[in-house]
Amino acid sequence: MRRLTAPLVRCALVLGLLLAPVACDAPEKDKVTIMVPWSDKEFAAFYAVVKDFKSHHPDIDVEPQVTRALTQQLDAAVAADAEPDLAVLPSVGAIAKYREEGALRKLDVDTKAYVQPFRGLGMNGKDVYAVPVKADVKSLIWYDARVTPRPPESWSALRSRSDKWCLGLESGPTSGWPGADWIADILLADEGVDTYKAWASGGAKWDSTPVKDAWTAWGHLIETPRKDASSLKFRDATAKMLTKECSLSHGTLSAMPFASAQVKDDQYTYVPSSRQALEVSADFVGKFTGNKSADVFIKYLASAEAQQAWVNEPGFALSANRKVTEYDNTTQGRIAGMLRSSRYTLCFSAADAMDPDVSAAFYRAVMDYTNGKEPTPLLTALDKVQKELGYAQPNSPPPPEPLCSSPKRT
Repeated sequence: MRRLTAPLVRCALVLGLLLAPVACDAPEKDKVTIMVPWSDKEFAAFYAVVKDFKSHHPDIDVEPQVTRALTQQLDAAVAADAEPDLAVLPSVGAIAKYREEGALRKLDVDTKAYVQPFRGLGMNGKDVYAVPVKADVKSLIWYDARVTPRPPESWSALRSRSDKWCLGLESGPTSGWPGADWIADILLADEGVDTYKAWASGGAKWDSTPVKDAWTAWGHLIETPRKDASSLKFRDATAKMLTKECSLSHGTLSAMPFASAQVKDDQYTYVPSSRQALEVSADFVGKFTGNKSADVFIKYLASAEAQQAWVNEPGFALSANRKVTEYDNTTQGRIAGMLRSSRYTLCFSAADAMDPDVSAAFYRAVMDYTNGKEPTPLLTALDKVQKELGYAQPNSPPPPEPLCSSPKRT
């Protein structure tokens, strides 16, 4: 056998070194960053969907960035040109804001299967800018069917009962949101869709009689538990229902501390707070960069396949996609059915529809009111905030539309 000469040996070694990385290294993955506000079961459900996506797209790595201060973090990232590829948007008001600033990019995503008003709120004309990946119904009153009589389905009738409400408002940068949702729900049920839309879009004054009446009606309902509410987390407050320290709670199923089995067997159950109109909300995802792999991921999140998987993970997520109808938890499925029912008019959460600066002031006013301040000066101050920072400003984007809609199967 012929021996290699020294030059040939050196050549073979160099060639081997050059070829080694090509033969041994794994191909580099595309990375998609997404900023999300979820924790605990909500994040676990989302990440289960992420893992399913990655199993079908092994060349794409999805990297969640979790923050409780979503508004502040996203604003800072956009200002610093350090945006994530995708982000859960803090409100539909923020969708309009980021779109007008040129930060939010158009999506090549088909959302025709999504019911209104969810579909339209993520669009501008015919262009899609955000996808409602997780929906909620806020107009629900929860109670323990074993110990509490069924509540009436109207706020006026509820005010005549002596039930003790579970009330907690502490939620970090967004403390006060449970009260804001509640006040909006009372206004919607008592005054109707037109009054609600005018107020939520900045076309009605905060100190008008209908709005002030909603605040005082809420104050009457929470008179007993309001003392400690500003320092108590919403979920911790509602957990007191489990120990019989309070008997009624208002809000979405996903925010409740109930185990799936407790809801599934109707131990803890609900009535809608209105027979005509429901306050709803959603977590929308938008795109901030030109990352093509982010397009692939957001298309997947919007698909019926991903939505169907998501709703049957922990966390009680609902889908506004008309094709998603199979829920393992029957109570969760009944609530989701309300999103597709022509019986109800669905109105998007007022605080989430307002300009982000106005909704932040709304939350602070709720905290002040709960801590004993009179409503009139608070509402006068909110009128000033709306005039100076709201949609009436010349350079502001128009209010989101449609705020309210009756779902149709067409």
